[in-house]
Amino acid sequence: MPPLDATLPEDGLIAVVKRDCPTCELTAPVLAELAAHGGLTVYTQDDPGFPETVPDRIDDTSLDVSHGLKVEIVPTLIRRAGGRETDRTHGWDRAEWERVSGFQGIGAGLPAFRPGCGALNVEPGHLEDLLIRFGETGLSARRVEIGADEDEFEAGFACGWSDGLPVVPPTEKRVLRMLSGTARDPKEVVGLCPPNLAPLTVEKVAINAVMAGCKPEYLPVVLAAVEAVLDPAFSMHGVLATTMFVGPVVIVNGPVRREISMNARGNALGQGNRANATIGRAVQLIIRNVGGGRPQEVDRATLGNPGKYTYCFAEDEEGSCWEPLSTDFGIARGVSAVTVFAGFGLQGVVDQKSRDPDSLARSMAASLKAIHNVKLAPSCDAILVVCPEHERTFRNAGWSKARLLEELRELCDIPGEDLVAGAKGIAEGYGPSVLGTTRNKFRQGGLFIVRAGGGAGMFSGIIGGWSSGGAAGSLPVAREVKS
Repeated sequence: MPPLDATLPEDGLIAVVKRDCPTCELTAPVLAELAAHGGLTVYTQDDPGFPETVPDRIDDTSLDVSHGLKVEIVPTLIRRAGGRETDRTHGWDRAEWERVSGFQGIGAGLPAFRPGCGALNVEPGHLEDLLIRFGETGLSARRVEIGADEDEFEAGFACGWSDGLPVVPPTEKRVLRMLSGTARDPKEVVGLCPPNLAPLTVEKVAINAVMAGCKPEYLPVVLAAVEAVLDPAFSMHGVLATTMFVGPVVIVNGPVRREISMNARGNALGQGNRANATIGRAVQLIIRNVGGGRPQEVDRATLGNPGKYTYCFAEDEEGSCWEPLSTDFGIARGVSAVTVFAGFGLQGVVDQKSRDPDSLARSMAASLKAIHNVKLAPSCDAILVVCPEHERTFRNAGWSKARLLEELRELCDIPGEDLVAGAKGIAEGYGPSVLGTTRNKFRQGGLFIVRAGGGAGMFSGIIGGWSSGGAAGSLPVAREVKS
């Protein structure tokens, strides 16, 4: 393909238009005036017969010229001199058209101004095709060729990219569209992805977000979640290598929840919401495909849990009387943020009779003390997911989140006599040194509260977390979501 400048007029005016644009239709008589003066070349994006007022139109339905000229809005009027562009305007603004064209009094009878329309070459779909055609993608990931008759979904399984479910084939076009969801450079290294400590670029995050089924507008949330997971405090390598049940749990706060239509209410931790499902899945695929964290290899979980496919939900801030989870990590309320937690599957807290906060807190504490084993303390971190009907009990009593956390911690003190090995006929437990002492089920600061769920049903939940010898093997980490 010859260079663009070789196909353009050396001197004169160029107009780029499309029929499916009212402003282009409006300016058709003006284009006829300029053509009559000579030195006008018109490129038409969608209909080679438009505008009929100009005798010599050039078909640009391939959009090659529009792309080369970096046209964003039609109509666009450009002046060239000596083989280079010297001026341009877009839309219809009589004063600007007079300035660029050098002719006064054009467009008599037309309004002085009308905004233009988006050019076809920058529309999703067309833009990606053009970037690929002209080798301007900026993508650097290795291309994998598959046979013309090969099933692209089966190829995902064969290449080992899948978590056991089909993945969306990450074509260049899909990856480019995914990258439109962020202003970050595709080559930017987000961090080293465990367990293999492979450099993780924004591009590779986008590739896995495509495979997970994300929309481009989810990408900033995926990036924030990945940055949190890569924080050494989260210990992603340890989360993989432990034989415990854990995987990353992603909890989203702030305006982005509503912007991408996440679910914080009925079935918030279940299936059915695309953003919840695919954001969590993207994080897991990244760890697998970039870091090499595969089951029965570095991932040594004895049982795992279904959340290792995806475990992502939003907090119901609008329905809550408490500060959101992200504020526990110093992020201001109203700022979009992601918190990652190395969590187990969900343990239910069923209490349909408590109507006062003391009774309900005792019920929740008794359930919390069962995590890991009733004989182990401190045992692990935990997130208590409080449903709306349970939260209402605390709200009506005026209990803040801090008050509930304080009460739960006191209620989770366990006498050493209950923890010693052999007590209650259970061999698990500690040596006699615990006798006469009291231990708390959780490390200091290791219990968190999130409000989520449907409006009917007194069913809250506990997400237990990973620990190592009473000290957290993985600490929760929060990150702001940035474009």
